[in-house]
Amino acid sequence: MPLAPEARRILGVTTAVYLADQLSKLAVLRFIGEWEQRVVIEGFFKFVHWGNTGAAWSLFSGNNGLLALVSVVALLVLLLTRERFEPHTLYGQVALGLIFGGIVGNLTDRLRVGHVIDFIRFYLERRGDGAEVGFPAFNVADSAICVGVGLLFLRSLRGEARQPRAAALTGKA
Repeated sequence: MPLAPEARRILGVTTAVYLADQLSKLAVLRFIGEWEQRVVIEGFFKFVHWGNTGAAWSLFSGNNGLLALVSVVALLVLLLTRERFEPHTLYGQVALGLIFGGIVGNLTDRLRVGHVIDFIRFYLERRGDGAEVGFPAFNVADSAICVGVGLLFLRSLRGEARQPRAAALTGKA
């Protein structure tokens, strides 16, 4: 049975995100030793090779197995409830594809190497002591999930903004 065009688009975005994520992580594994770093812009941006057994910002660190299970459950729930996220619109298709691709990318890491591979690090060096203040390291999958969730959030705000105007025009509250 052939996939509907909407499902093909979601699968296409999912596949593109997954491939970009896994290929970038393979490059990190090949060219940057674990816990090493390569400065790209001094005092601002570098590639690192950090393992994360936790969730975002290393929350729940050391719970790789549990977080892998949470990822599988989240993926299944999203698949089963995808109709709530407007998969018939290009907006919804891209958002869902980004989220699915990101979840599967990080889940693959958890199952294959026992942790998520993070490698993008933005930071600032403090003057005087040279200590770093920065955003936690992340990867392509993390970015895709955040952008996908952001798109769904923005879409829901736009939908809520339209409802009062439509109710005022029709006289229904």
